[in-house]
Amino acid sequence: MKNLANKVAIVTGGGGGLGETICQALAEAGLIPIVADIRGELADKVAQDCRDRGTEAMAFTLDVTHAEQVEELVSKVISNYGKIDVLVNNAGIDLTVSIEEMPVSQWERILAVNLSGPFLLSKAIFPHLRQQGGGHIINIASTAAKRAWPNASAYHASKWGLLGFSHALHTEGRPHNIKVTALIAGGMRNAFFY
Repeated sequence: MKNLANKVAIVTGGGGGLGETICQALAEAGLIPIVADIRGELADKVAQDCRDRGTEAMAFTLDVTHAEQVEELVSKVISNYGKIDVLVNNAGIDLTVSIEEMPVSQWERILAVNLSGPFLLSKAIFPHLRQQGGGHIINIASTAAKRAWPNASAYHASKWGLLGFSHALHTEGRPHNIKVTALIAGGMRNAFFY
């Protein structure tokens, strides 16, 4: 296995659920997790848990739908560590209601977090990955990108879109040694619905 020690990995939605587990696994493998979450207090807790286990970690309060916050995060990580090796676009939300009950504002928010967020993060780090000779972007998709069920139209639209975005970004990144992976995660027991 390739040496992962001191690789720097940004994880969005890292304050709980799958994101927290990803941060802990990365830390255990020797990477430095950058725990980014809209709930700053949870990001702080996960980063502190990693530090308590002897791994360097940093927390950052981030709304993935705000380009300025994304740029600030990337600048801070580059300033502190001089590089970004991995981006895990994990932040995601859903509202389980019929299309008739779905408020337009919620449709827009779900697509903004689940699809535009990964675009903004990928766009912000892509030049750094290209300049440093490569890196890895991992987009957490879902079985919702492969099959459909009722009362999840916005979630399905966002995850099918994320899968397509991942394929397209893969073709752009390949000449620069930037790997792009869409991870199709199945159902799991975690705090996804708030």
